[in-house]
Amino acid sequence: MATDYDAIIVGARCAGSPTAMQLARKGHRVLLVDRAEFPSDTLSTHMIHAPGVAALDRWGLLDRVTATGCPPVERYSFDFGPFTIAGSPRPYQGHSTGYAPRRTVLDKILVDGAREAGAEVREHFNVDEVVTEDGVVVGIRGHSKDGGEVVERARVVVGADGRNSHVAKALDPEEYNEKPRLQWSFYTYFSGLPVEGFEVHVRPGRAWAAIPTNDGLTLVVVGWPYAEAGTYKADVESNYRQTFELAPEFAQRVKVAKRVEPFNGGAVPSFFRKPYGPGWALVGDAGYNKDPITAMGITDAFRDVELCTTALDESLTGARSYDDAMADYQRKRDAEVGPIFEFTTDLARLEPPPPETQQLLGAVHGNREAMDDFVSVNAATLSPAEFFAPDNIGRIMGAAATR
Repeated sequence: MATDYDAIIVGARCAGSPTAMQLARKGHRVLLVDRAEFPSDTLSTHMIHAPGVAALDRWGLLDRVTATGCPPVERYSFDFGPFTIAGSPRPYQGHSTGYAPRRTVLDKILVDGAREAGAEVREHFNVDEVVTEDGVVVGIRGHSKDGGEVVERARVVVGADGRNSHVAKALDPEEYNEKPRLQWSFYTYFSGLPVEGFEVHVRPGRAWAAIPTNDGLTLVVVGWPYAEAGTYKADVESNYRQTFELAPEFAQRVKVAKRVEPFNGGAVPSFFRKPYGPGWALVGDAGYNKDPITAMGITDAFRDVELCTTALDESLTGARSYDDAMADYQRKRDAEVGPIFEFTTDLARLEPPPPETQQLLGAVHGNREAMDDFVSVNAATLSPAEFFAPDNIGRIMGAAATR
């Protein structure tokens, strides 16, 4: 059988559709499949930090997101109880604003972008098997909504189908830097709940965030340590709402707001997977996943899309060997996300920071430049390695001593 496509992308959400779009724009023949129909919802933290917004701008899709009325997030605040650190992120390629669109909104925009770029899109398509020949992935076997089974072949099959990736399960790639589930979160949406940007509240053993989204709604996600998940789940609404009593001002805002949707949530492990092999690749959560406490998933996916599609294009056009190009993708991905991976998984433990970190946060409070830098870490425009570098800590502590 002849190879029909250059690439088949499995999964059409925030990693798959941009991958299909980018490859199609580079002139490759692309098939994009997903078992869902769009628009549709999915479990998500919603937030797109500034580097992800910059990617949407490069792809020509940012105006479509802003046209939905999704409010801009220009301020990040972290309420630690005794004090609050708030500021505006450093810009990234001219962008310092974030957005938190509903996935019913964002994913439809991304799927439409892939289709307009020339990718063939099949919704309501289930992948039943990853087809291999002599140890090399050569395509997929699946069926459409009406039950008709087909085999489609490609030079590469890309798994963009999330942390529970069907493609990854079929191929069993190496996993490394694995961390267990650290916290259990539930989220829902409220009307009549004003927030100023991205609000985070941190208390011993508890954390929650509030972010404005489409249709005048506010997403509020509440995390408890994973060891307490059973207690949390036993009475979700009561435990969720009681958590807010740790910050009375926020609790009062929630009391006069209206919950408009059911609770959703869960817990995820954190891990890296080797993102390529003979005839296959992984992108987004399928290749790298971490706890959602820093809400980096969509921004991470957009970054990995560009790294992966660059490597695939080099291979498909013969500019580089497949192994060299894809190994470079893996190296760059791991180097870029290493510091924030450790920062995120430390936060997700929901444990009080060590005394030296508490002292540093106290010194950051009231220092405008340091507060902007601190929020830039969570906004993905400043690496934790840079913020927590000894020289930078010395400057912050020195400035605090003179105040």
